[in-house]
Amino acid sequence: MANTKKNILAVNGGSSSIKFALYSMEGSPVKRLSGKIDRIGLPGAKLTFKSNRKDSITHGAASGVAHGGDSKAAEGEVEVKAADIAAAAAFLLDWLKEREGEDTLAAVGHRVVHGMQHRESSIVDPALLEDLQRISVYDPDHLPGEIALIKLFAQRASHLPQVVCFDTAFHASLPRLARLLPIPRRFDAAGIQRYGFHGLSYTYVLEELTHVAGPLVASGLVVMAHLGNGASLVAVKDGQPLDTTMGFTPTGGVMMGTRPGDLDPGVIGYMLQKEKMTAAQLDHLVNHEAGLLGVSETSSDMQDLLGRESTDIRAAEAVALFCYQVRKTIGAYSAVLGGLDALVFTGGIGEKSSVIRSRICAGLEYLGIEIDQRPNEANEKKIGVAGGRVGIYVIPTDEEWVIARSVYRLLKNTPIQINK
Repeated sequence: MANTKKNILAVNGGSSSIKFALYSMEGSPVKRLSGKIDRIGLPGAKLTFKSNRKDSITHGAASGVAHGGDSKAAEGEVEVKAADIAAAAAFLLDWLKEREGEDTLAAVGHRVVHGMQHRESSIVDPALLEDLQRISVYDPDHLPGEIALIKLFAQRASHLPQVVCFDTAFHASLPRLARLLPIPRRFDAAGIQRYGFHGLSYTYVLEELTHVAGPLVASGLVVMAHLGNGASLVAVKDGQPLDTTMGFTPTGGVMMGTRPGDLDPGVIGYMLQKEKMTAAQLDHLVNHEAGLLGVSETSSDMQDLLGRESTDIRAAEAVALFCYQVRKTIGAYSAVLGGLDALVFTGGIGEKSSVIRSRICAGLEYLGIEIDQRPNEANEKKIGVAGGRVGIYVIPTDEEWVIARSVYRLLKNTPIQINK
């Protein structure tokens, strides 16, 4: 990696959005630019961005904010016309080329949600791509779109190495009993087991906990709760996961925005038999029609539901059920760990909703979990009462930084030249 001034693009693709960040490599990832393309395939799609470069404010309006005009402003938004993820990614590449120059990228790193037996970040080659396509049937909501992004970047910039970073890798050391599902062993032999997800987020948050609370706390008995549209929890001891809520797919675990979490298999049987659902219809229901949306019948957005709960019992029950399931899991994981030293909230809801954090923690005082409402309402990093037995923290996650660091570490130790 002779030219460390080249940039690494970290890409975090979803079903209707692409989060991205551009990092210059100066011994470790340094973020220069970040943003998101959302509402892909829908009216009103846009690219929003924010630059971390001090000199970028000299471009564009005095406020440094652009609205579709100067691509080199410090922050702003640009209208995007993209029917699908591939078209949005093509737009992103063209936009970066215009803003940063022809030869700005050294490599591209991708978040890949499901890796099954892949335990670490890997350089994309034909064999790996073929394997990802083979296992894409196990995660039809994520892998096909992620594979499409990889192929698009290969077509548009074939000279750039690409690296995939697996969300499942963090959980690779889960104990056998936490991984094993109580079904016939032939399924286990076929790879049907608990894999766990949100691994890039947990990697970042656990390292950040070391800085916020100290290495003694971070290496102790920790429960991390990534609460967003997708939600999961993990129990960690000595820096290693002991259990996590999501299972073979990201659909399992606690209730989420549009996913039910763990569900009685008998309910699935009822849906198939009584409502004559096809497998595709069932998959769509449990990934896009359940969770907060299914219970409230109005929205999957927590802020929307909090605004309606005083007048809509369905919204109130959806919020209460979410908090109840997370609270119940924290209690269960304290049993798995044999105690609790720290509870960490992250993800969109976990980072921003003081109300939800308070409701989750209410009733957990017996574990030593007590929130100080002043720092909690201010979304500060430390929100536990002074002298409390359990430290309670709010740590914003940064999956793109983990991707960029993984790309840098992997490629600097390979013969691949990333500075062509």
